[in-house]
Amino acid sequence: MARHEELTAATGMPIYFCDPRSPWQRASNENINGLLRQFLPKGMDLSAVTPQKLAYIEAMINDRPRAVLDYRTPREVYTELVQNALAARVKQYPPGAALQS
Repeated sequence: MARHEELTAATGMPIYFCDPRSPWQRASNENINGLLRQFLPKGMDLSAVTPQKLAYIEAMINDRPRAVLDYRTPREVYTELVQNALAARVKQYPPGAALQS
């Protein structure tokens, strides 16, 4: 996050930094840490974790329904957002319509 000011300028999205030793300010982060600990216990040698194992863990976490997402999975929500964005793009620029420069 060394370049957080550039990210804020480019996106218009402010970056929030939590106070040190204040886990209640990082609820989402703490939640994902708890999920990861189910697969990667504290103290585990992470150099022994293969890319295939990481892909498995990623799939398991992304395919887990979340209450905050109305019991949909993060993958489902992401896919819906992408499809909606593409549909809006097609509506804005229908196939066969002449593009103006």
